[in-house]
Parts: sequence; structure tokens; C-alpha cells
Amino acid sequence: MSEAANSTKYDPWQTYLTQIDRVAPYLDSSLGNYVNTLKRTKRSLIVDVPIVMDDGSIQHFEGYRVHHNLSRGPGKGGIRYHPDVELKEVMALSAGMTIKTAILNLPFGGAKGGIAVDPTKLSLRELERLTRRYTSEISPLIGPQVDIPAPDIGTNQQIMGWIMDTYSSIKGHTVTGVVTGKPLHLGGSLGRIRATGRGVFITGSEIAKIIKLDIQNCKVAIQGFGNVGNEAAYLFNEAGAQVVAIQDHTGTIYDPEGIDIRALQQYVAEHQGIYGFPQASVISNDEFWTVPMDILIPAALEGQITAERAQNLSAKLILEAANGPTRPEADDVCIKRNITIVPDVLCNAGGVTVSYFEWVQDMASYFWSESEINERLDKLMVSAVADVWKTSVDKKCSLRIAAYVLACERILKARQERGIFPG
Repeated sequence: MSEAANSTKYDPWQTYLTQIDRVAPYLDSSLGNYVNTLKRTKRSLIVDVPIVMDDGSIQHFEGYRVHHNLSRGPGKGGIRYHPDVELKEVMALSAGMTIKTAILNLPFGGAKGGIAVDPTKLSLRELERLTRRYTSEISPLIGPQVDIPAPDIGTNQQIMGWIMDTYSSIKGHTVTGVVTGKPLHLGGSLGRIRATGRGVFITGSEIAKIIKLDIQNCKVAIQGFGNVGNEAAYLFNEAGAQVVAIQDHTGTIYDPEGIDIRALQQYVAEHQGIYGFPQASVISNDEFWTVPMDILIPAALEGQITAERAQNLSAKLILEAANGPTRPEADDVCIKRNITIVPDVLCNAGGVTVSYFEWVQDMASYFWSESEINERLDKLMVSAVADVWKTSVDKKCSLRIAAYVLACERILKARQERGIFPG
């Protein structure tokens, strides 16, 4: 990350609180009494996760599980394994899930979890021990009707399988619905891995139509080439767009004529990164933000789009595939420059939507085909885009404000109708 991006320490929880403050004036006055419920987490659990390493030593890791708001249903949110995981980040991510599930009108609240660990430095056996011990520590807070975890950065299907098995062992019977993002043979859903990237494409395509941006004539730049960035790149390329710049943890590549996405996917599968891809030029990480582009897709970590970077962007449309990639001050710059931002809470909600489908399938023990999954996903995403755009027009505000207004009104109305116990 450049010096500009590191000039001030990014506080994701403060960013979320700032967003709620910006949204509050747009909310129905009858809900004003309840706004502060969104500024607090319902509960935050910090756990010690000791494990025996392969060499016989004992190491301790810090784990978290946060429930932000459960007014609309059980908690829903991923588990992140990353060295930089800390409580405020998990709090912010859980709040984002509260908003995200409400925008899609899913019957969930917001939750999130994580462990401060570099999973690449653990053996497979150590990773399993870590996961099973963490699951046992957070088990009082999770369950199919309580809180349903899912994969996030640093976690995958296998880890969800271990969580499901550990929780099932504690309960004494198989509980497939305790997590989503599981392997198919354990009750996972078809289409789950590609769902977030597909949602980015669907929301981006819908907004592009509205603002009269022709996808077939667009140049696209993507930061991050994991499951989400990879699938988004593929779908935009298939739709006729040129993906001209891609950045991941290994570096940045550029081709003004368009990168061959299929060839790059094969290269990354073999080399675990984009660096060295022979069919594109290497440019600096800072240059990524200034290449000619029509659409920018940040699909990596939080806080990447600073005010300085926003000022230099040539993009007309930003699709927030990552959680919280745009800082509030950068948001303001984009509004002034007439850059349309599809906010993360809408743009990357494809993953949680298919997680919802998986949960429903597990509860019913009846499973849909991938085409049925995609059809249901596309329908919900298109409907959510229409709802957010209408709110934006009605309230005369940005799409981010509109998305939060829509979500907050649904959440706070639920809280209002449930009441505050004991009253």
C-alpha cells in the first residue's frame, strides 16, 4: 500500500458510525429514537484460541465473534483468518452484514468473526486444530436459528466443514445449517463460490444501464483476483468489456487492449498470483489507480480508495466488491466528480444471498440446481438495485446513502415493532 493510503490509520468502525450519522437525517422521524441501536453491537465475544503446534509447542491466538443487530433474524456473517483481524474491524464487518441482509430483504441480522492469524503459516493439521478450538469457544453464540457463519478472507469450504462437524459433535447430532459455504457433500449449495462475483456483475450491469454506460465499450480495472475479482473479471469480459488492469498481492499488470482472462485464470491457478503473467505489462501498484478506465472494481481490502486516489480516477462507475473499500472523504470526492459508486452493502451481497439459499436448502433438506440458484440470485439482486435506485431518486442522495436508508428503515421498523424489553 502506498504512503498516501497509510497516511492515517483506517478505522472501519468509525467509518461505519460516520455513515450512520450521514444517513440519520434521511430517516423517518418516527425512527429517530432507535437510531442509536445501530451504533452499538448486541454482543462481542473475544476468545483465547490455544492450539498444540506440530512441533509440540503451544501457541495462543485471539478470536472474535460479534453480533451487531438481530432485530430481523439470526446473525449472518463470515469468519476471517488474517493477521490484522481485530475487534473494531470485526464490529464494522458485522454492522455491514446487518445493512447488507436488510437491503436484500433477507431474514437475517448481522454478525462476523475472525482470528488474528496468518493461515498460510499453519500446516493443514494446525489449521484444523485452530478451527475446531475456535468453534468450541464460540459455540454458545452460533446455531442455525442463532448465528450462521460463512467463509471470508483466509477461510474456505474445508474450514466450514470442520466448523459444522465440531458444532455437530457438541450437539450430538448432525447440524448442517450451522454454517454456509460448506462442501456440496455436507449440504453446501451450488453456485456459492461464484455468487459474490456474479452479484457484482449483475448490480454493475443494472446501474450501467441506468447511467447509460455501454458495458461493451468499457475498460475495467480490478483490484483483487480471488474468487470475487476473478469471477467479476470473467463475466465482464464475457459481456464484451475489456479488463485492462488487475492488481493482487503479488503486483499489478496492465494491457490497454484487454487482458486475456481465461489465460490469466490458468496462470494464477499455477502460480498463485498474477505477477509474471507474460501477456501483460507490469506497472507499479500506484499506477493502477491512474490507468484509463470506465469501471473500477475494488475487490481486496478495506480503505483502499483514498481522497487522493479518488481525485485521480478516470472511472465513471465504481463497483465495491470488497467490504468498505472507499473512505468517507473519498466518497465525497466521487460525488463531486460525478462518479457513481455501487456500495459494498449492495454490490457484494450476492454471496450472502446464496448463503441464504443454502441455509433454506439445509433447513428443508431439498436442494436446487445451479441454474435455479442463479435465477433466484439475479432476481433478488435486480430487485434490490431497483429499490436502492428509487430511494436515491426519492431522497435525492447517493446510492450509498440510499442503500443505508432502505436498510436502516427496515431494521429500525423491526426494532420498533418488537419494542424494547421490558418496555
